[in-house]
Amino acid sequence: MQFSAPLKSNSKKIMLLGSGELGKEVVIEAQRLGLEVVAVDRYENAPAHHVAHRAYVVNMQDKDAILEIIRREKPDYILPEIEAISIAALFEAEKEGYNVIPNAEAVNKTMNRKNIRRFAAEELGLKTGPYEFVTTLEGMREAMGRLGFPCVVKPVMSSSGHGQSVARSEADIENSWEMAKEARGDASELIVEAFVDFDYEITMLTARNGKETVFCEPIGHEQRDGDYVFSWQPMQMSALAKQRAQEMAKTITDGLGGRGLFGVELFIKGDEVYFSEVSPRPHDTGMVTLITQSQSEFALHLRAVMGLPLGFTFYGDGASAAFKSEAHNYAPVIDVDDTLFSANSFVRVFSKPEAHKGRRLAVALVFDEVEKAVSKARELIKKIKDA
Repeated sequence: MQFSAPLKSNSKKIMLLGSGELGKEVVIEAQRLGLEVVAVDRYENAPAHHVAHRAYVVNMQDKDAILEIIRREKPDYILPEIEAISIAALFEAEKEGYNVIPNAEAVNKTMNRKNIRRFAAEELGLKTGPYEFVTTLEGMREAMGRLGFPCVVKPVMSSSGHGQSVARSEADIENSWEMAKEARGDASELIVEAFVDFDYEITMLTARNGKETVFCEPIGHEQRDGDYVFSWQPMQMSALAKQRAQEMAKTITDGLGGRGLFGVELFIKGDEVYFSEVSPRPHDTGMVTLITQSQSEFALHLRAVMGLPLGFTFYGDGASAAFKSEAHNYAPVIDVDDTLFSANSFVRVFSKPEAHKGRRLAVALVFDEVEKAVSKARELIKKIKDA
């Protein structure tokens, strides 16, 4: 592999389509390898804009606008980092010879819960819970009657848990309908899932470089309103369950193809494994790898994209805790207690230009035995506040 300097005629160039906090870490890793980086998002001064060589603000679902930037910049690799994006632009870019990561069809399948669920369950034969797709309130009511309560309701397209809810009885149906309709992305169709009686949920980070597939230690996580708040690594699970989780992750990522890191979400019940979702990019629960591994999920993503070796060292147990704002502010400031900066803990601030209630602004990271790390993360996150 030959490495060059950025901003030269022979520079290797990546383009991020989506420039949030996960994209920011990808850009930092790209800078370390001398790559030229172009960051694109729907709003100005997105986190990855701060560390990229050039930044663009555009409607991410505008096919022509996205293609105009791609054709102008001519990137070697296009990394879609969000779900709400013009898939038509990605297919056209790929047709024109650009390298979409992992590939346009994989992005198309994974950005839409209907596409990926049918692909996983009906084409690959992976075990999932019962589900139905609906487009009307009455259709949702009928589906829940067949599936039984509780049910999980999600828009077929959304991000960071937006629009997701659990309907525990008939009294929750209309509220779940309204919540789904307020989500980002496409809420014209919803997936209604029978609640899987699982013991816990994991993220199996899976990296492919075209020659090998590697797995990170399984990540346990806690969600609220469909969005991650705590994660820890490794999740304690039986050897058989871990093996089955890796096998399922390999099956779905082999099926999707291409290079890069995938966040495969799985439900575990005893030794049984159920497929939930997959993202063809670094995963928010995987921010814990910033403190637990020699190569974080972001570094592994870049290595996989470029076809580099994927070996890494797992340093040891750790946990992460997301800080979410409680206020709306156009110039957000967060107050972080000094105790978060210690020998085995630190904070990463995302530098988002605007805050609103529930928006992630920072993450606290702790290195310690899992139970101690999670306990400390729960304690430390209370010491971050909106200023």
